[in-house]
Amino acid sequence: MKGWLLALVQTGLLAFGAPFLAGWVKWIKCRLQSRQGPPPWQPYRDLLRLFGKEAVVAETASPIFRVAPYVVFSVTALACSVVPMVAIGLPTAAIADVIVLVGFFALGRFFLALAGMDVGTPFGGMGSSREMTIASLAEPAMLLGVFTLAMTVRSTNLASMIGYLIEQPFQLYPSFVFAAMGLVLVAVAETGRIPVDNPATHLELTMVHEAMILEYSGRHLALMEWGAMLKLMIYSVLLCNLFLPWGVAVDFAPLSLLIGLGAITLKLLLLGTALAVAETGLAKMRLFRVPQYLGLAFILCLLGMLSHVILEVN
Repeated sequence: MKGWLLALVQTGLLAFGAPFLAGWVKWIKCRLQSRQGPPPWQPYRDLLRLFGKEAVVAETASPIFRVAPYVVFSVTALACSVVPMVAIGLPTAAIADVIVLVGFFALGRFFLALAGMDVGTPFGGMGSSREMTIASLAEPAMLLGVFTLAMTVRSTNLASMIGYLIEQPFQLYPSFVFAAMGLVLVAVAETGRIPVDNPATHLELTMVHEAMILEYSGRHLALMEWGAMLKLMIYSVLLCNLFLPWGVAVDFAPLSLLIGLGAITLKLLLLGTALAVAETGLAKMRLFRVPQYLGLAFILCLLGMLSHVILEVN
């Protein structure tokens, strides 16, 4: 019972902390660009404002358009429950592995693309087409990178991976270095960040995610925006805990949980700062360069797997 309660609290922390992480990245970017910018908690105000507004739906919209925001947010929130954030050994982590997590993301993306095409506007169809193109290139690279870790740990369960890495003495595996670089590139593409996408603009030439949700308003838009923040949070926690697992609680003692919470908070703030620095120094790439970008991610993950087979298998 205690484990299920902790799993529920951890899922709530992920959902509640996601807007702060998005606001933190935006605040750091503004500071780096010598602008005051909105405070890190501004996304909470935006979500509250959107939830308080009426949702306007186009006359040509089908029920899929109305249902999609709830499905996208629910699936992403369900994905949060299987990601070890503060502690491992929670019952929710034992019932799903990384393949199920990729399936959750694919299901949410499917409904997001359907909603983008549903109203029949050219921007929605354009965004859906771009999103599915990026996904078809990013998912193989992501699976290859995760399987590289799974071959070392001999498990696809995320909690088992983190627990194994915590118990082992620190060692710099070449396969982990390549997999980490490949998964970082995939995470940037999957979460719609610069240089693949730019969530701060509504220009035809640059829109991907924003083009699909352009027709949404009110609570529907709030759910879509919150779901995108949750996805950024999930990828950030995965990168932090898979490649820097120190601090993650291995038991449910109050001190261990407190250390785990402090460790993941510090790691997320540092990762958010690094993301802001990278986005400040990079420009949005042209769309036809995205396959080359994701091809590089695939090659890095493939090199990680080959490094494991050639150099690390006894």
